[in-house]
Amino acid sequence: MKILYLTAFLLFSLWGFGQDKEPPNSPPSQEIPNFKLYPNPAYSDVVYITSEYNDTKVITVYDVLGEVVLTDRISTNTLNISRLVPGVYVLQVTERQKTITRKLVVK
Repeated sequence: MKILYLTAFLLFSLWGFGQDKEPPNSPPSQEIPNFKLYPNPAYSDVVYITSEYNDTKVITVYDVLGEVVLTDRISTNTLNISRLVPGVYVLQVTERQKTITRKLVVK
């Protein structure tokens, strides 16, 4: 079981480095412009999600095994993560038919 968790952790670590920005000459993406997720790592029950649009967002949070552990629709910039146990998660945000995925660490 430890090998499975270690493998999943390594895959997520290699998959992305938080909120890396695109190079200046890259083609336009289908991601949400000016997306910010903070604080990350999260030490409290709330994280803040902002973007250029600041519209209603559909949030899906996955654990390291790919299971959905939280779904929510928020119209503010505040996401309640009090139900999440400490660990590494993948956060998927959809806003105005654009989607972005980021790693979220809960301490």
